[in-house]
Amino acid sequence: MASTYPVEAGARHPLGATVTPEGVNFSLFSSGATGVELLLFESHASPEPFQIIQLDPLVNKTFHFWHVFVRGLAAGAHYAYRVDGPYNPAAGYRFDRRKVLLDPYSRGNTNSLWRRADACGPHDNVASSMRSVVIDPSGYDWEGDRPLNRPIEDTIIYEMHVRGFTRSSSSRVEHPGTFSGIVEKIPYLRSLGITAVELLPIFDFDESDVLRTVEGRPLHNYWGYSTVGFFAPQSSYCVSPESGNHLHEFRDMVKALHRAGIEVILDVVFNHTDEGNHQGPVFSFRGIDNRTYYLLVPWDLQYYLDFSGCGNTFRCNHPVVQKLIVECLRYWVEETHVDGFRFDLGSILVRGEDGQPLEHPPLVWQIELDYELANTKVIAEAWDAAGLYQIGHFPGDRWAEWNGRFRDDMRRFVRGEPGMVGAVASRLGGSADIYEANGELPVNSINFITCHDGFTLNDLVSYNEKHNLANGEDNRDGSNDNLSWNCGVEGETQDPDVEALRERQIRNFAALLLLSRGVPMMLAGDEVRRTQRGNNNAYCQDNETGWFDWSLVEEHPRLLRFWQRMIEFRKRHAALRDRHFFRGAVNERGVADVTWHGTRLGNPGWSDPGARALAMTLGGFNGDPDLHVMLNMYWEPLTFELPGIVGRRWHKAVDTAESSPLDISDFGYEPAVETSVLAVQPRSVVVLVNRPALE
Repeated sequence: MASTYPVEAGARHPLGATVTPEGVNFSLFSSGATGVELLLFESHASPEPFQIIQLDPLVNKTFHFWHVFVRGLAAGAHYAYRVDGPYNPAAGYRFDRRKVLLDPYSRGNTNSLWRRADACGPHDNVASSMRSVVIDPSGYDWEGDRPLNRPIEDTIIYEMHVRGFTRSSSSRVEHPGTFSGIVEKIPYLRSLGITAVELLPIFDFDESDVLRTVEGRPLHNYWGYSTVGFFAPQSSYCVSPESGNHLHEFRDMVKALHRAGIEVILDVVFNHTDEGNHQGPVFSFRGIDNRTYYLLVPWDLQYYLDFSGCGNTFRCNHPVVQKLIVECLRYWVEETHVDGFRFDLGSILVRGEDGQPLEHPPLVWQIELDYELANTKVIAEAWDAAGLYQIGHFPGDRWAEWNGRFRDDMRRFVRGEPGMVGAVASRLGGSADIYEANGELPVNSINFITCHDGFTLNDLVSYNEKHNLANGEDNRDGSNDNLSWNCGVEGETQDPDVEALRERQIRNFAALLLLSRGVPMMLAGDEVRRTQRGNNNAYCQDNETGWFDWSLVEEHPRLLRFWQRMIEFRKRHAALRDRHFFRGAVNERGVADVTWHGTRLGNPGWSDPGARALAMTLGGFNGDPDLHVMLNMYWEPLTFELPGIVGRRWHKAVDTAESSPLDISDFGYEPAVETSVLAVQPRSVVVLVNRPALE
């Protein structure tokens, strides 16, 4: 049995558990509490606390801050709270001292005893509660590491799930499904050429809850879009979380990725928490200060406004909640060196304390203007589950947004819809029609074809319909409008012609993504045809459906090579990465920054409702060659006229209709084009580069 520790008044700032040489200071905000107890546990598995510290409101309370200093306590201690106060749901109060609560500022949590059902009922749940861990962020040897601060225009994002990336036995890593597993796969990431990983939620979430059972297989929250603790890394992604190594293991991963020149962007979920609706569990925010942390229905405070589709909505623009979110972001930047954040359902961040959108949302503007976050990438999913859609409307010059229009227009074009050439030209040029009027730039657009939510790229060209029966929701979940085309056969096939067409379509998507101004984002595994077998909502598939199958790397080396070379091609040509819209500039050869064509020069066919072909000439500056791109999404070959440039000759760098290695040439070995016209094969992309004719 641990000995008890002496206690003192403590300080109200900073919030959370702060380690000093003499002990630990605890501080908790609660505006309606009448009493607070701090519980100290010997270990993560102790069913009862060894010391209960009753906070005296005359000594341990300043305004709404409850605080205490525990002399002699050290990092590694496990703790939790009980908070007493009125239980009156009709007035928005849900205090219940029978429930043991996590610290909202906890840097690490453990859940080895956790039973979710016990947090929902009326009884005491101390023996089955989650516990927070006292973690001291000081003393880590960063070996000179800092956030990389790569220019956003030079960024290529790889969206991935921490567990799913290495959980399969095919990964052959020592600790599959962990931060450590990612470290072992850094050579692969470097060889691919991406510059940043965007990790699906790594903030602590509850994956123990069984959502439903399908064919004897229990389904859990796999993606993690339901936060338990905003400052704490997910326990199951650590090798030894019970010993409080959460922060150390996460930092090791960040440091290793930075050494490889790869930035770390976190997908963060501040729009709601895992406490759900009025029937959900009480494990933290609800039991500490329900009226402060959540948006409640104004005319019936026992219910929650639900703009997230997950039962509740975080009250992001309340001063205390805004403080928590900003301090959380600063913590991950300052203490873990992450390079950026992607905000899930980011439009909720602009909703005021009454749930209505604000013209100048304080939280969004503070993130934009915050000095400590000035070099941090910030990306919004600029919509929410209640229909608020704000693409092109996040303020300032730093907020980038997932460009859903890019995804949809490119999908329509590649599957062969007519009349898309004007929209495709806008997307290739950085989506000026969306961003320019608000003073924003192409780099405010995160361009993507696929992401975690929806079909993988392989499935986008293999399925006309979603196949989500394995989720146990009778195929009702997931989007019905995927803008996909199965190339003539639904699902897997051995037909070599269908398979060849599918690979060509994947190369088309890859080329369009990496030839467009803006910031490209690809989904992990798309480069080797990872499949979810038609499941377009694999949020609960912590199994082979949701995992990266590493045998695909050996099965599809030619497609992997195409992605690698296409990424290298983007890095090599500044015209593809310019952070500005086309301005009409002309280079020393008289070539404009962009000229649009159809199959005939200067005739792009903007008003042709049947057009399925587009070409563009991009002028190269500062010694770069010019580029000529031809897109034929028609089902027959088309002959394109080529622009003549005095003293220069065109060379074919990319042709998605060709088999490897002719689909993309190594730099310096591109075959010359000797004619003034070029036949572009059906459903293909051709890219030419020019060089002096004497080469």
